[in-house]
Amino acid sequence: MIKGKTVVLGVTGSIAAYKAAELASQLTQAGARVEVIMTEAATQFITPLTFRNITGRPVVTKMFELASEFSVEHVALAEAADVVVIAPATANTIAKIAAGLADDMLSCTVLATKAPVIVAPAMDVNMWENVVTQQNLARLKERGFTIVGPGYGRLASGKMGLGRLVDIGEIMGAISQVLGKRSGDLCGKHIVVTAGGTQEPLDPVRCLTNRSSGKMGYAIAEAARDRGAEVVLVTAPTALPRPYGVQVVEVTTAQQMYEAVREAVKGADVLVMAAAVADYRPKEAAESKIKREKAATLTVELERTPDILGEVRGNFLRVGFAAESEDVIANAKEKLRRKQLDLIVGNEISAVGAETNRVVLIDKTDEVEQLPLLPKREVADKILDRVVRLLSS
Repeated sequence: MIKGKTVVLGVTGSIAAYKAAELASQLTQAGARVEVIMTEAATQFITPLTFRNITGRPVVTKMFELASEFSVEHVALAEAADVVVIAPATANTIAKIAAGLADDMLSCTVLATKAPVIVAPAMDVNMWENVVTQQNLARLKERGFTIVGPGYGRLASGKMGLGRLVDIGEIMGAISQVLGKRSGDLCGKHIVVTAGGTQEPLDPVRCLTNRSSGKMGYAIAEAARDRGAEVVLVTAPTALPRPYGVQVVEVTTAQQMYEAVREAVKGADVLVMAAAVADYRPKEAAESKIKREKAATLTVELERTPDILGEVRGNFLRVGFAAESEDVIANAKEKLRRKQLDLIVGNEISAVGAETNRVVLIDKTDEVEQLPLLPKREVADKILDRVVRLLSS
């Protein structure tokens, strides 16, 4: 949703101003037109030339700067913006925009724009905790501003506490979500996604699991968020960071995932089961650690886990995955019919843990679409393109 959009990036006088260069770079690489406004204090930490080289656009630093194409009509930037992002946002800037001041180009743009505004605070912990700052932030939230962060960690003062600018990935997630809410093709939809490989305990230390990384499910959750959907991600353990703006429900076992999904789909429009759910679990888990010295061999009796896709039904689209070692299309079609799914995504097991995936999409009309090898995020959007078609049919 970022490609082709105009993002006005406000940079203020914080030590974290250098991180705004990375944000400008990621936005530019994503296809956005990035218009940077710097406060006078920001120029003391990083030069306008840095942002000009990154974005290929002139940088505005003064209200009536003759070199700027926006100098005559200083509200033009406000009107051009699809979203305004202030990162980092100092306590001073937050106070100014909360009070409705317009004494520099950034505060003037915020006051004049009808675009959504995202604020990423960065300041010392004492300033963050000050009651005035909290009142200013509450006022901005009431006006519909999105506040992202701050993060916890070591600050420029040497103290530990809240006040760090959040990771750039989190700000990018917020931008994508805000833009998706305005024009996404899944706006107003409620989508439940599962991800990761469940773990079935053998004893307090060991478990039966699989090599699923959760990357495909997380990519689908993020793509659905970016297209305007309200997303619930039911995830087994993974090493992946939580996606911004997604409700995350953490589970471990197949039984826990079954119960979480059954609850999450109430009122849902779509269920996407991308998780690698264990088919079997130990019938009984040992209460204490199993010692290898007690026996030369170990026999474990297994029992079936709940069939989540087979048992969870309702008035929503059901999308399944079929990871196969052979005959991908035939096996995927059989699973589609057996579980009465609306769409199934078939792929070879070699994709487990990889950054890319080659999949085949099959719907209940038997329409087969084979996709080339793509990054998993692109695969996620292809899957959601089909979901959008099915929702509108």
